[in-house]
Amino acid sequence: MKVLIVDDNATNLKLACDVLECEGYLVEKARDAERAQEMLRHATPDLILMDIGLPGMDGLTLTRLLKANPAYRHIRIVALTASAMKGDDLKAREAGCDGYITKPIDTRRLPAQLADIMQRAAPTISGS
Repeated sequence: MKVLIVDDNATNLKLACDVLECEGYLVEKARDAERAQEMLRHATPDLILMDIGLPGMDGLTLTRLLKANPAYRHIRIVALTASAMKGDDLKAREAGCDGYITKPIDTRRLPAQLADIMQRAAPTISGS
């Protein structure tokens, strides 16, 4: 599975990248929303881990833009935030995020959390 991690904190970016690469994910990294948009023009990931508090355009604004675009609407987006205030998870969902994870990430749980989000977000196919 291809994952794009968008986070302006180098330590958080490296940690998430290392954990996911060890689990077999193909990982790309972007330090801001503008770089993420540029990367999306060339490759489409299955999942984006989106820091909410990015410099310039914030993560929720980028999420809204991506979910409004038919070319990117199908990409699962998981909000990452260090400031878990009451209602932040609701704001993330309203912006179009498929999941919400607080930082610091739990490196032992992250792969299972993402697998759960991907499974819940996957369209169901009914048999006849």
